[in-house]
Amino acid sequence: MSAVLTACGGEDTSSDSSGAKAKDTPGTSAAEIKDPLVATFDGGLYVLDGKSLELARTIELPGFNRVNPAGDDSHVIVSTDSGFRVMNAAEQTLTDIRYEGAKPGHVVRHAGRTVLFTDGTGQVNVFDPEDLGSGKKPEGRTYTSAEPHHGVAIELSDGELLTTLGDEEKRTGVLVLDKHNKETRRSENCPGVHGEAAAKGEAVAVGCEDGVLIYKDGEFTKADAPDPYGRIGNQAGSEESPILLGDYKTDPEAELERPNRVSLINTETARLRLVDLGTSYSFRSLARGPHGEALVLGTNGVLHVIDPETGKVDKKIPAVDEWQEPLDWQQTRPTLFVRDHTAYVSEPSKRQVHAIDLASGEKLASVTLPKSTNELSGVVADH
Repeated sequence: MSAVLTACGGEDTSSDSSGAKAKDTPGTSAAEIKDPLVATFDGGLYVLDGKSLELARTIELPGFNRVNPAGDDSHVIVSTDSGFRVMNAAEQTLTDIRYEGAKPGHVVRHAGRTVLFTDGTGQVNVFDPEDLGSGKKPEGRTYTSAEPHHGVAIELSDGELLTTLGDEEKRTGVLVLDKHNKETRRSENCPGVHGEAAAKGEAVAVGCEDGVLIYKDGEFTKADAPDPYGRIGNQAGSEESPILLGDYKTDPEAELERPNRVSLINTETARLRLVDLGTSYSFRSLARGPHGEALVLGTNGVLHVIDPETGKVDKKIPAVDEWQEPLDWQQTRPTLFVRDHTAYVSEPSKRQVHAIDLASGEKLASVTLPKSTNELSGVVADH
């Protein structure tokens, strides 16, 4: 394993059975940090202080890793080559809690529950993120899909579980299970189903190749795309708004389509509006602000703040230099992560991460890291 240097150097201090090693930056070794961020790089993880962005710790972890909030104020979920792992980001350590399985996929937080979907096995794991504080694997609900596939699941406040239908060849829609995992409803009116988001009033939507499938109050509705092929595969929702933000692609033959339009899906009317930004973006460009604002980081380097009700771009905040989305989805590109009133944006070309105040547009802090980062996330407690 090649050595990974922190900003100030340091020596290996710990390791575990997976080969993960941690390196301490002097002065911050084991001190718990508040509101940490976690950024992935080729071969490991950086843990950053959420306010100053100072590098608190570097953890070596071979392979391609992804990171998502776990749902409490201390932990994140790390997707590794062998499955999901739980990291105590506040203490900057990987825990012994694992959900093993090939191709760990989507991580979804909603209604005080966190749901993991393992693509290689079709297994769904649901748990209360507050139980992670015990250091032991939470006792939670499990469900195994009929066939493994690249899927997603979300548990609603009444215990219903919405989970995708599909196999390795195609994905067709979703089914709804009651709290005892008995199927109660299904819809196969969603070709190529991918991604999910929840809106105000607990309306849940999944993306399709011809629009969006919405589930609310026990009923399915479809927001049709204006094009025969109008794929919405990535969405961002907010409890402050009934309108979801999504991407929008129209070329089924493209090796990589770089769209200029995003979609706004009204879950109350099942109507879909397209907004032309005049710049492209990537699947890591979408987020929501504290008041339900729709946020899109464009390849022109600008963070677009959109009013979801009108579709108007209310504000353009310079964030990073111009960039282009790479062909391989695993390659680095600027990533947007929003927590409260702060937008965190990575800039791999400069090995930097920036913190931006959404209200003023002011850049609050920046850090230059030893290596370019890929994914960027942090702790987000669902209160």
